[in-house]
Amino acid sequence: MTGLRARTRGAVRAQLAEVAIGLFLERGYDATTVDDIAVAAGLSKRSFFRYFATKDDVVFHGADAVAERIARELEVAEGDDWECLRQVLTSWQDEIYASGRVLELVESSSALRARMVEKRDELRRLVSAALVARPGSTLEPYSAELLTAAAGAVLDAAAQEWLRNGGDRAALIKRGFEELGPRRR
Repeated sequence: MTGLRARTRGAVRAQLAEVAIGLFLERGYDATTVDDIAVAAGLSKRSFFRYFATKDDVVFHGADAVAERIARELEVAEGDDWECLRQVLTSWQDEIYASGRVLELVESSSALRARMVEKRDELRRLVSAALVARPGSTLEPYSAELLTAAAGAVLDAAAQEWLRNGGDRAALIKRGFEELGPRRR
């Protein structure tokens, strides 16, 4: 699907996601049904399922595309593995964590937290593979997984601190990469 049809589909998906997030925040994730989302968006329940397979897919709208773009960017990045991870993941942190509203929503639902773990694991697999695939890389898969897990821990800790106390998420991520960087050598 290309051209106008794809753009229209993307716009409808984005609108559905925006409507759903608003309802989830207002009523709670578990209390909001697909029917509620469809009615609020001016669609039928059947139409909703043309755009999203499940209710939680709405919350993670676009996550797979972001993960793939991060992996492609890492595959061509040059320099030290840890520094490449820092640069690429820092530049994508807004997309990785969407918005504060979505983070709060995910934290409010055990189903969404479980789905977030799945999405995080998918991202980590892609990132590890991208590190190994970089031109001239001598990283073994295990070493790439360790680096990716450490970088993921930085992102997770920064997100949790940001949810608890606010502040500058990018600065928290920078601090995390700096604090872990020397210890890994």
